[in-house]
Amino acid sequence: MILLDEPYASEPLLTWMEETQHPVRRNEFVEGLAKRFNLNMVDDEETANRINKGERVYTNSENALAWILENTDNLSLREGIETFKDKAAMRKALAPLNPDLFYKTMSADELANVDFSQLPVPFVLKPSVGFCSMGVYAIQSEDDWNNALADIAQSAESWKAMYPESVVGTETYILEGYITGTEYALDAYFDEQGKAHMLNVLRHDFMSPEDTSDRMYVTSAPLVREMAPLFKSWLDQVNEIIGVRNFPVHVEVRVVDGKVTPIEFNPLRFAGLGGTDVALYGYGYRTYEAFLDDKPVDFDAAFAGKDDKVYTMSLLNPPSGITGKETFDYDAFCARFNKVLEMREYDVNRVGNYGFLFIETERDNPAELDFLMHTDLVEFLK
Repeated sequence: MILLDEPYASEPLLTWMEETQHPVRRNEFVEGLAKRFNLNMVDDEETANRINKGERVYTNSENALAWILENTDNLSLREGIETFKDKAAMRKALAPLNPDLFYKTMSADELANVDFSQLPVPFVLKPSVGFCSMGVYAIQSEDDWNNALADIAQSAESWKAMYPESVVGTETYILEGYITGTEYALDAYFDEQGKAHMLNVLRHDFMSPEDTSDRMYVTSAPLVREMAPLFKSWLDQVNEIIGVRNFPVHVEVRVVDGKVTPIEFNPLRFAGLGGTDVALYGYGYRTYEAFLDDKPVDFDAAFAGKDDKVYTMSLLNPPSGITGKETFDYDAFCARFNKVLEMREYDVNRVGNYGFLFIETERDNPAELDFLMHTDLVEFLK
């Protein structure tokens, strides 16, 4: 069972849904897509019945989670969504795996009255319910704290306009210890026995310790081979606590000396805004097909002849100070790369970013990735 919702469904996903006729819940967003694709739409009653009977569920967008919570009786599924989506609930549940990690929840009103001198710097401030690094701040000084509070006050209304409270919350925030190490993004799912299956591993690179953007996610055959066993073992430990079944997740973690610490879990989906399609572009398989049709990925076959390639997905965050009225020159931007797999163009006022870039580069030639990491994109604005 598939649930699609705003703001974006990728063409590879929709083409596959048309070919396979996997059922999708009918709503206004899907009806719009059905003008271009022949989709197997089912009504709310059938959708709820399928979910209640335990059919596997995949969403493209966390906007769909609220409908599931309000309209279905699958207790295990509901509990998994509620635990994973709420960062505070996730921290509490998984505290036995990371007992030394500081975390604290506060309401938006409480933030203004905090005695900063009592906080364990450095730490991260973020919405307890969030998406795409919106409202995420790395705090290393009182100036950082004051700037973060000012930005929240200025930006909260625009977050509300772009996403519902169930996707990006503006009422409750979490403060947590700054998690060091290399950051990774995982696409995975738990099967009917609750065992984890890895679908992709991406390294999330940053320009600096203060950077919280989604500009640079890279995957390669050697990277997945090296890291997937560690993450599968860790996810199995996680699910000994949570206990979900037939459940897809996109997970952000950091790793130091083989120790995995979660940053966030995103339930019932893989990399957002269709980012999970990087596996299709790079390795030839669809992560959502692997989950929905219960087809664990054969990495050896998928990676054949790919050891010298790097596949990157990049969310093009706007520079500070833009009005939203500027025009982005996609042709000039794409001309900076040798092999663009796809350039997805977004309305920056609707999605909060200019688009999603997918590229292929050579492992021994990192110049294009260096440019992508460091450009502020100003040169492409008119």
